[in-house]
Amino acid sequence: MARIGKILRRTFLIGSAAIVGGVAFGAYFVNRPAPNPLIPGEGEAALNPFVLIDQNGITLFAPRAEMGQGVKTTWAALIAEELDVDLDQVTVLHGPAAAAYYNSALVGEGLPNKGYDITNFQHNLGEALGVLGKVLSLQVTGGSTSMKDGFERMRHAGASARETLKRAAATRLGVEPADLRTASGYVIAPNGDKIAYTDLAVDAAGLEPVEVPLRDPSEWRYLGQTQPRLDMVEKATGTAEFGVDVRLPGMKFASVRMNPKLGGAMNRFDDSAATSMPGVEKVVDLGTGVAVIANNTWLAIQAVEAIDVDWGDAPYPPETDAIFAKIAEAFDDAPNSTMRDDGDVGTLIEGATEITAEYQAPFLAHATLEPMNATALFTGNALELWCGNQAPTLIQFRVANTANLDTDAVQIHTTYLGGGFGRRGELDFGEIATKVAMAMPGTPVQTTWSREEDMRHDYFRPGAMARMRGAIQDGKAVLIDGKVAAQSCTQQAVQRYTGLPPAGPDKVLVEGFFNQPYAVPNYRMSGHIADLAVPVGFWRSVGNSHNGFFHETFMDEMAHAAGRDPLEFRLELMKTEHAPSAGCLEAVREMSGWTGKTPEGVGRGVAFTYSFGTPVAQVIEVVDEDGTIRVNKAWIACDMGLALDPENVKAQMFGGMMYGLSAACYGEITFAEGEVEQTNFPDYDAMRMHTAPHVEVRVLETNRHMGGAGEPGTPPSMPALGNALFDLTGERARSLPLINQFNLLV
Repeated sequence: MARIGKILRRTFLIGSAAIVGGVAFGAYFVNRPAPNPLIPGEGEAALNPFVLIDQNGITLFAPRAEMGQGVKTTWAALIAEELDVDLDQVTVLHGPAAAAYYNSALVGEGLPNKGYDITNFQHNLGEALGVLGKVLSLQVTGGSTSMKDGFERMRHAGASARETLKRAAATRLGVEPADLRTASGYVIAPNGDKIAYTDLAVDAAGLEPVEVPLRDPSEWRYLGQTQPRLDMVEKATGTAEFGVDVRLPGMKFASVRMNPKLGGAMNRFDDSAATSMPGVEKVVDLGTGVAVIANNTWLAIQAVEAIDVDWGDAPYPPETDAIFAKIAEAFDDAPNSTMRDDGDVGTLIEGATEITAEYQAPFLAHATLEPMNATALFTGNALELWCGNQAPTLIQFRVANTANLDTDAVQIHTTYLGGGFGRRGELDFGEIATKVAMAMPGTPVQTTWSREEDMRHDYFRPGAMARMRGAIQDGKAVLIDGKVAAQSCTQQAVQRYTGLPPAGPDKVLVEGFFNQPYAVPNYRMSGHIADLAVPVGFWRSVGNSHNGFFHETFMDEMAHAAGRDPLEFRLELMKTEHAPSAGCLEAVREMSGWTGKTPEGVGRGVAFTYSFGTPVAQVIEVVDEDGTIRVNKAWIACDMGLALDPENVKAQMFGGMMYGLSAACYGEITFAEGEVEQTNFPDYDAMRMHTAPHVEVRVLETNRHMGGAGEPGTPPSMPALGNALFDLTGERARSLPLINQFNLLV
């Protein structure tokens, strides 16, 4: 959220003061709208919270966090499409923490269906349940839901604003609203005279908003077309404000150090070495860790590292092998869920060939480029917090409780996010920054984690294991019986966010496992929750990230056991189950020139995952260069149902795949004596320019409903690479990262 001087001198404050000479528009699909955070002044109206027009210009509010996925641009395009303004005429801001900006699509994603076979009734039920997002104040960016959430809501906001402005102009001109038209921020009279929206703001403020039907897609100017990113100039010139860029008068700087044995106590500490450093202002006892406030960040990091701390032990086994042994124990307990149980997997099929396999995926860090940070100003009776975050209302509740304040006394300023991937949906960095600022009331303090502290104190993608059994008969899969065991991200998150004990089947644990569109007659997939205290959280594509690897590696093993081409084997099972998914496989077959045969020194693998409403197929090619294996080429096909910005969708598919390939090749969090062993990028590498493949992406639009784009590119990348390595070397990868088994280019 920018300050007043950065909003082209518009005179309004969000959530606490007045809109001067302006009007705000929006739309809801619930009977009792959430309170509008845009509070009007005397004689003015703030009808709803997404479009603000005043005498200085037009401001659109995009309450989903911009963390590189382009949501700011596409959300603005949704509004501008109906409002009849050009994108270069508007300022786009992140909305404040407010229930009005709830995510209407998030709750529906939790319904216990496969997704690809969803009926119209189930789809409508999911939309109806979106109102729970308001009740729970779920202003959350996650689950690849931003466009599904905003697609109709934002167009209605634009249409309502447009027609209300036309009514204001009609009254002024003495004509009927139907005689007027709009274009590029103007209402145009029958004689060609124009009145700028900004000149109509005060008149429109006295009117009730008009609700009108949405335009037919044939009339769209922006949607379905690629738009220049609205954040492009800021980011290219270095003027974009991320959390670490926040600078306030009189600011101090802090860094934090928590128990490296995650969840362990802090027994005692000696801060004498730190307090003797020139420029150190204060050492803060956080209860489970310490922080140092100083006159610059580097000094704060050095000082906090100089504190001698006696740390208590972790509440989980101290070594990686023992942790995975504990995960394996979950298979001995009854499953938390069996969300797919077709046919009869318990009866042997006469004449069928049975195969089994066991897989393992490691713990993973989010590894955002911008480490965790937040700036807080605590005055005793109010708190302001500046940070990149994925859940403004949730972090507002948490820091209000921390500071013993009402939520109305807390203002959240959401900056650009230097990477989120789920990590900035957590609340710890805001809570710690608040505690630090409370130690120095009246002074803004920016708390920045060192890279090492950030890497070792994540809410990790959980380590996971799978046990698979399948049967092949006459070249076809006739049975799949799978079990996955891992900690529950959902249960931990519910406990952290609400303090309430979680319960019920965990769909997230088995997503990408039970809901794949293969017509296998005997098909059972179960999830087992491991009882461990390692902190885990939502990592890009969440359960799909490990389940995609498990499921699609096993599909490849079944295809080879059947003596079949792996792509054709999948396609045959998919054609009658879900045509859009089959279309993705057919597309990558055509794009890559797939023949099922590769020359010496070249390997190709295919994989498919349906996730977040979007089927994605990938083919990856690897080459052997004098004993070193390089990832050479990749082809991606996805079916979005409707691609609001095709080139941005391609960018998201590319980025999601690269994130997955980094994890597949190098990513691994391990433990020794209870502590995370990886401390920085040399220990936790990623794909680089010279190791990245040439990529081609095709975006299809045959799916019945709109899917997500930010995460679905990640899950199939890992098995596609593993399957390519099998094609090249004959060695099957059943665990990650692949660098532990193959001589990959680094």
